[in-house]
Amino acid sequence: MGRPSKLAIWRQCQAHAADMKAKKLVDIMDVDITRTQALTLSLDGFQADFSRTHTTQEETLSLLLALAKEQEVATWRDRMFAGEKINNTEGRAVLHTALRSKETAPLLVDGKDVRPEIAATQSKMQRFSNEVRDGDWRGATGKTITDIVNIGIGGSDLGPRFVVGALRDLTTGPRVHFVANVDAADINGVLRTLNPETTLFVVVSKTFTTQETLLNANTARTWLVSHLGNQSVAKHFVAVSTNKEAVQSFGIQTDNMFTMWDWVGGRYSLWSAAGLSIALAIGWEGFKALLDGAASMDRHFQTAPLDQNIPVLFALLSLWYRSFWGTSAEAVLPYSERLRDLPRYLQQLNMESNGKSVTREGEAVDYNTGPIIFGECGSVGQHSFHQWLHQGRDIVPAEFIGIAQDDQNRPEHHAVLSAHMKAQIEALRAGRVDPDPARTNLGNKPTFVLTLPTLGPYPLGQLLALYEHKVFVQGVVWNLNSFDQFGVEHGKKLADKILKS
Repeated sequence: MGRPSKLAIWRQCQAHAADMKAKKLVDIMDVDITRTQALTLSLDGFQADFSRTHTTQEETLSLLLALAKEQEVATWRDRMFAGEKINNTEGRAVLHTALRSKETAPLLVDGKDVRPEIAATQSKMQRFSNEVRDGDWRGATGKTITDIVNIGIGGSDLGPRFVVGALRDLTTGPRVHFVANVDAADINGVLRTLNPETTLFVVVSKTFTTQETLLNANTARTWLVSHLGNQSVAKHFVAVSTNKEAVQSFGIQTDNMFTMWDWVGGRYSLWSAAGLSIALAIGWEGFKALLDGAASMDRHFQTAPLDQNIPVLFALLSLWYRSFWGTSAEAVLPYSERLRDLPRYLQQLNMESNGKSVTREGEAVDYNTGPIIFGECGSVGQHSFHQWLHQGRDIVPAEFIGIAQDDQNRPEHHAVLSAHMKAQIEALRAGRVDPDPARTNLGNKPTFVLTLPTLGPYPLGQLLALYEHKVFVQGVVWNLNSFDQFGVEHGKKLADKILKS
């Protein structure tokens, strides 16, 4: 396909962007009083408002949709869901969507139907999580499990960590802790709070060779054995991996190993057995609701016309600013303390996927690709970097994520939080002119507003799948392979050389 910058439609978008830069958001919105309704899309109570952007329905969206069609977004989407090996550099299918699908028709990878394996693994996760939560799984001294420690890094940590934190109000099982950093302060800080007799470790590593994860796992093993002896490992460790031999060598019984697949990338793995800690925290029904929410967004992404497709429009309007306005960053601003880790999660999803400088064919790109992702939850960020958003010269598209219902039974708190979110959105749009230049807010800053009806597993699954598909669509338009991460691997190899020198 080559670079999209060679296309006539790309040049048309560039020319149109030059025209739109002369327009103000307040003027665009005043001229078209129907745009809020037209550019607000809903799915099962989940709402996405794209109206506060420098776009016109007649020209901007038409051009961006034409670009998506030229780059065969719909075709690539269908190829992904069908299990084709669209991860061309590694020769792999991309099928995290199959982990939450309700389809029963065979889905073949290398001639083998993967659906039975998915069902078997999920059944095993359900049985195990129920056993631990019900007290049927006991430690080496016969005591029930009160604490889970998830040991992983990257996608084996960020996704499960975020979801468990976001749904912490629904936690009815053991307390769940996360260890990822190879800095000993991370694991020491967790271990000193635990009782070895009632602690279960979940080691998540696809190859069971990841240096940081294995170092932390061995430190945990040494701690456990020093208290309970070698025979205790089998009752206090389980693994999520594909490497049976390494798991066995560690002392974990293969019956307590949950499989992974190479067609699920790390940053998409929370839907797999890598999400075992989620099921242990909120129960299998909660985990299933998370899968169902993501599946609903998958179906919408597959079936909705492109001009009414929430992930497609989100991706294209974000790309509009990155590639044609020259913006360098996106702010992720969840107005919920429970979504505090969302920016960290999206940093990996977006920047590891589309932080690329060559096309699928290996040709150097000459346009901006994945943006910098940063953010903080409201209203904390308002007393920090929002100053830069309001009065700095940079145009930074800001993504506000709100919760419609007061599910904390604190109406005053919810009212104040919602008011602050609405105020920030309006201040970024309209700005303020003051006789004192130091008090003037520039305004004319675009925002995307995503609203969850409540913060439960189902709408959270919708939100995460939306962002996955947003990143995918952008990668297709930019002609990138969004599913490898060789830059990360290079750094790991250099670290190994340094250690051996």
